[in-house]
Amino acid sequence: MPDIDRTRLRTVMERERETFRERHRRSGELAADAKGSLLFGVPMNWMTRWPGDHPVFVDRAEGARFWDVDGNAFVDFCLGDTGGMAGHAPKASVDAIATQAAKGITLMLPTADAAWVGREMTRRFGVPYWNFTLTATDANRFAIRWAREVTGRPKVVVHNWCYHGSVDESFATLDPDGHVVARDGNVGRPVDLDETTLVVEINDLDALERALATGDAAVCMFEPALTNIGIVLPEPGYHEAVRELCTRYGTLLLIDETHTISAGPGGCTKAWGLEPDIVTIGKTLGAGIPSAAYGFTEELSRRVYARTDWKNADVGGVGGTLAGNALSLAAMRSTLGEVMTDDAFERMISLGERFEDGVRGVIESRGVPWHVVRLGCRVEYLFRPDRARTGTEAAAGQDDELDPLIHLYLLNRGVLMTPFHNMALMSPATTAEDVDRHTEVFGQAVDELIGGS
Repeated sequence: MPDIDRTRLRTVMERERETFRERHRRSGELAADAKGSLLFGVPMNWMTRWPGDHPVFVDRAEGARFWDVDGNAFVDFCLGDTGGMAGHAPKASVDAIATQAAKGITLMLPTADAAWVGREMTRRFGVPYWNFTLTATDANRFAIRWAREVTGRPKVVVHNWCYHGSVDESFATLDPDGHVVARDGNVGRPVDLDETTLVVEINDLDALERALATGDAAVCMFEPALTNIGIVLPEPGYHEAVRELCTRYGTLLLIDETHTISAGPGGCTKAWGLEPDIVTIGKTLGAGIPSAAYGFTEELSRRVYARTDWKNADVGGVGGTLAGNALSLAAMRSTLGEVMTDDAFERMISLGERFEDGVRGVIESRGVPWHVVRLGCRVEYLFRPDRARTGTEAAAGQDDELDPLIHLYLLNRGVLMTPFHNMALMSPATTAEDVDRHTEVFGQAVDELIGGS
């Protein structure tokens, strides 16, 4: 297998940085100006993590493409890290949003769209009762509070290197001795994480049983597959065993489909026949309008009703004045009903297969020791020979030089990937030509790195 010459890599990276500076002069000017009024010079802090000297400033976006303020056009496989997975400005959603905005945006009262969306979520995910929030973070936070209330237990179980938005309890990992500690970058944590959280590796059923046997666990908050450290898939039988262990130890099971909705219209819950007590999901539901939801089973709903005092409904740590607003529900109804349909997912997953095949073809034809993983219409390639079985293995396989180089190389040729890792999403507007363009440019990058033609 050819080795990557790190000296060549750094030379190519410097060239790509210079190319970036030349192609994004107006973005550079706007970035310099933004530092005078924005913390870190960006409207949200992680926008600083894009490779290049500064973020690209966007002028407009439509479908699976966007154009920056310098006039450069891009095929977008990042899609807002699933926030734009419906495609940018889909007409059905935009029309519904405009219509509702003209009639009122937020009222603190329900509209007819809410019950329609609830029924559609039940059809997709199987659990019958839903409430709405603005972010998946809030959906998870509220679900955790309900879980603690009905079980009388304090702790949350998470997978190592999980992703659940900015939920305090989820920013934990294991130290070399197996103790629960805060993850690097956990800003201003309210308490030590070992007070709130139990951490287990995905696919480690023995560790999960030990965690549940403490009797402290109110809920297992799990992605069905890890997604934010590279895609780490469950082993056969894993989720069936998780369900059995949760039932045995009286712990609720929450499945967070915010990223794994890529598996199909009902996420992994429907595609894999999972049986959670709670489903949470955000980002993609409203075509970019802040929208999220959490759903409960019949049995859990009864337990919630039994523990609820309606007089304290607005001060119980579950709510949000703008949650369930008319605009977000109109966006969800149109997006779920007309854009992110069952037929659309079938096409998107087919394109995901095409993307995976293209990347695998490059890897195998060049003989580089990398691999590609797919979860429905979500695809990711990682710079290690074997698929990771756990979050720890996936984290150890990150490459702080190759990841940004590949990303910037693609960006300079009009292909945008997710910034923190080389992940691609297909939208209803993505085409086979878009996918093939990525394959072409990815192949060019690999050829340069290994000194091929």
